[in-house]
Amino acid sequence: ADDGLVISEPGALSPTMAFDTTYEPEPRFPALGEAFGDPVAPAAFPAPVLRRWDERAAERIGLSGLSESEKARHFAAFEPLPDNLNPPLAMRYHGHQFRVYNPDIGDGRGFLFAQLRAADGRLLDIGTKGTGRTPWSRTGDGRMTLQGGVREVLIAAFLEAAGVPGCSILSLCETGEALERYDEPSPARGAVLSRVQHGYVRIGTFERHARENAPERITALVDYCAELYFPDLLELAGAERALGLLSHAIEANAKLVATWMAAGFVHGVMNSDNMTVTGESFDYGPSRFIPVFEPEYTAAYFDQGGIYAFARQAESALWNLHRLAECLSLVAPFEALTERLGGFEPSYHSALGEAFCLRFGVKPSGGSRDLELVRAAMSFARQSRVLFEDMFFDWFAGALARESALSGPRASYYSGDAFDAFHNSLGALEPYGEFAHRHAYFQREAPVRLTIDVMRAIWADIEEHDDWTSFNETLAAIDDMRDGFGLAPD
Repeated sequence: ADDGLVISEPGALSPTMAFDTTYEPEPRFPALGEAFGDPVAPAAFPAPVLRRWDERAAERIGLSGLSESEKARHFAAFEPLPDNLNPPLAMRYHGHQFRVYNPDIGDGRGFLFAQLRAADGRLLDIGTKGTGRTPWSRTGDGRMTLQGGVREVLIAAFLEAAGVPGCSILSLCETGEALERYDEPSPARGAVLSRVQHGYVRIGTFERHARENAPERITALVDYCAELYFPDLLELAGAERALGLLSHAIEANAKLVATWMAAGFVHGVMNSDNMTVTGESFDYGPSRFIPVFEPEYTAAYFDQGGIYAFARQAESALWNLHRLAECLSLVAPFEALTERLGGFEPSYHSALGEAFCLRFGVKPSGGSRDLELVRAAMSFARQSRVLFEDMFFDWFAGALARESALSGPRASYYSGDAFDAFHNSLGALEPYGEFAHRHAYFQREAPVRLTIDVMRAIWADIEEHDDWTSFNETLAAIDDMRDGFGLAPD
């Protein structure tokens, strides 16, 4: 059944807007200057239908309670939000794509739509995908497919539930367009989405201005990031502030990749234009979740060399951070920047141990026992071929899960030397408590899984029958997952 909401034509909407009292616009990016973005006009869509609205994300930025006509005005027609960016800006950047430099890219099918203060005081950005052509579209049409939008909504929700820092998909609209695509059956249904995250300053943003030999723009970017993302850097100046920015980017991206690994997530296209200095996960393209533990698993069919394979994601993040250091060398000593890069490995290992502990519902020790758990879990998962997500589900709360795991539907996996090593490592860490293991989510027979076969089945229901039941039920289950795993505090 089609349970989408048909959106009226923009011209028929009331001009009266009823924004939440917590709506706090603060458009800061335009002040960087015209070298950083290009004003663009959003595409006009023939018959938009709202397929997804995330009220939790809306509440964070003062957009809770918008009427359906207001949602249409701002997130299908993309009329600027009050006192915000007008017009929106296609952000300029370059990037290394599969480690080959590309100076001909930027926001090619999206733009920075708005910036707002969140309830926690952070400035959050709303960016779009599928909003039409920009100066950086090259030969593309600036659109996205509905299948791609459905994938992004599901992946973003799952990653948030698994503790990965990243974007929230605020809205997904089907546009009523039929798109021609070479990599999926055409005509394909069109869509447009809006996503919220802390910032869209990419490593590739720095690369563009470094390539154009503009140290004053690099300094402006460093200052922008200090003010909006890392306020502790405001106590520093000049080269020290740039060095501090690199340190923050190292720590943030080390945590990002560590949480990807604990979620079994393969981004697929870790180009430098897809990696932010704030270490946030976004733009999911060909990404996938590993069914079972396979270090060499790749998400993109065109990644023939496995550059962005599951087990090489930390290596790729560090490679990109080296590119950021090269850019910052226009305003800071290269030797000092290189020294800071040495902090990635210990930051990553620490974050990896913590991420696995939190997914297993045990308290990180802050020491070697955390990494022992990681090694033991990976070795057991590889030898047993247990579904990766099932391992965390069955053993959440560590030793407290023993009885249910060993009597559950996957008990046959839990024996042998590799399992014993894993079980002992898990038992050496303190569970968060009985209350966590008893959460309703862990009483299910199986966890939420977003492996490729599950994603294809959800899309098949939509494509063949316009049936959104599986999509909505999966999102509801992911909400339960977030609440269950969320009992292990940050």
